[in-house]
Amino acid sequence: MNLLPYVFVLLAAMLWGTVGTTQTFLTEGISSFGVAGVRSAIGGGLLLVIVLAMRKINFRTWSWKWTILAALTIALFQSLFFTSVRYTGVAVGTVITIGSAPVFAGLIEWFFWKVHPTRVWGMATGLAITGCVLLFVNRGEAVIDPFGIVLALCAGFMFALYTNISKQLMKKEETLPAVAMTFTICALFLLPFAARDGLSWIYEGNNLWAMLFMAIAATSLAYLLFLGGLQKISSSAAVTLSLAEPLTAAMLGVFLVGEYLSATSWIGVGLLLSGIIVLTIGARKVAS
Repeated sequence: MNLLPYVFVLLAAMLWGTVGTTQTFLTEGISSFGVAGVRSAIGGGLLLVIVLAMRKINFRTWSWKWTILAALTIALFQSLFFTSVRYTGVAVGTVITIGSAPVFAGLIEWFFWKVHPTRVWGMATGLAITGCVLLFVNRGEAVIDPFGIVLALCAGFMFALYTNISKQLMKKEETLPAVAMTFTICALFLLPFAARDGLSWIYEGNNLWAMLFMAIAATSLAYLLFLGGLQKISSSAAVTLSLAEPLTAAMLGVFLVGEYLSATSWIGVGLLLSGIIVLTIGARKVAS
């Protein structure tokens, strides 16, 4: 069995994990919708220019249904997640959103595509989710807001749904044009909300460079890697591997920002790593 698709998804998750640290270079007070909208517009727009120049898109035969659904779900994911964080705080919002996504992904695969979850996936997901909870349990004040929790669960469901929809899209289209079209349309959904607070902040201080990194590395490149890996592995496995995102964010916080992790959080790091190893090595053994 080829481990490269798993590596691609892990690299994508690691790139997503840089977003939190990169956002510390942005001017305070910028709307989350502004960041998400501009990030999607630059990331998707850049790739769209490339694929149009390469003549990789045939608009007449394009899989519009799956593309619009993918764009809508990823736009809703970002909107729901950012809003949930305002009610519950970063720690609780992140744990519930990212922790619930693998479970939703497995259920969606099971009910819609009749793909039964494997024991390896169940064990790996259990380890990774437990690790994610322990990683964030002592970070910041826990705010248990019922409405915020519902939003976070909806965000987790949307990311799982996006992954499953993208799996169907990848059966019909190539990776590069699929990412370009999805995030260009996603930007069209988000920019009206982003524009309400204005977009002049992009040119202030280090904002432009930070946004370019998030758009090109953490969006364009990251989703190219994610969908490239998704072609060869199940949606549920890909979403479980995406739990490397909070792991990367935590490690960057420790080594670059100087944040402190408690002993409990370090145990969470170990469990997250164990879940990722179990999924990649265990899936390889099952396939062979």
